[in-house]
Amino acid sequence: MAERKKILLRLDPAVHDALARWAGDELRSTNAQIEFILRRSLSEAGRMPKNSGEMPRRGRPPKRRPAADQDRQDDAVGNGEAGDDD
Repeated sequence: MAERKKILLRLDPAVHDALARWAGDELRSTNAQIEFILRRSLSEAGRMPKNSGEMPRRGRPPKRRPAADQDRQDDAVGNGEAGDDD
């Protein structure tokens, strides 16, 4: 993923508070809410660049298991060893 741009944004405190409350209602950070609103506005105006990346996913990324662990589990499932109720 390309490096994300950082900007300084000055907001009226009341506007920031309203954004923060809205973000909290949608389980987003204030920063993510601002990006969400900007992307939606760009799309509605037909100005979203075609080469823009996806909106980053919210939350913690999934844990990645080492490939060796995944291979062992795949073998066990394929052989009927895991989860047999016999």
